[in-house]
Amino acid sequence: MAFPLKITLVAALLLLTACRSDPIKFHTLVPTQPGNPSKSAVADIQIEAISVPPQVDRPQIVIRQGNSGLAILETEWWAASLVDELSSALQDQLVNGNSQRKMSVRLDVQRFDSIPGQYGLLDVKWRLRKLGEGDNALVTCRSTLQTPSGPSIDDLVAAQQNNVKRLAALITQAANGTQRGCPPVQ
Repeated sequence: MAFPLKITLVAALLLLTACRSDPIKFHTLVPTQPGNPSKSAVADIQIEAISVPPQVDRPQIVIRQGNSGLAILETEWWAASLVDELSSALQDQLVNGNSQRKMSVRLDVQRFDSIPGQYGLLDVKWRLRKLGEGDNALVTCRSTLQTPSGPSIDDLVAAQQNNVKRLAALITQAANGTQRGCPPVQ
């Protein structure tokens, strides 16, 4: 009678061990250092809306594989939805140097590619306008930002954080009116 009980316990332990899954890691696009320490002295640029491609509009991080493949990483997640992550990261870094001119921006992400060991890419159309002026855009631009990445997911997230930081700098430059038209990507 004791022998079948031992076999049952061993089988149950083996099944439980086989069902164990890796822990989920959460990542954010918000950098650890604040975007601009003197931000309280100037007016914010409000974010009207952000849209992202449906392929990456999920809590799990999505990476490209080869020329046509995508992999949904079940143990690597964004801390919030990708739209909310982008919004939080941009709000932290957008600054309007002209507090007399209230501005808003609308972003339409065309591509959000992450390729381990190669790069993170952010391709976005954005429209900057004075707040309350309807559809009269001050400037409409398309910016494609690419940052090299190491092989890890942490490296990819850091590359995308850098892309968001550079995008915020471009939008801030356009809002401050230092030049006409779209600022060049640097």
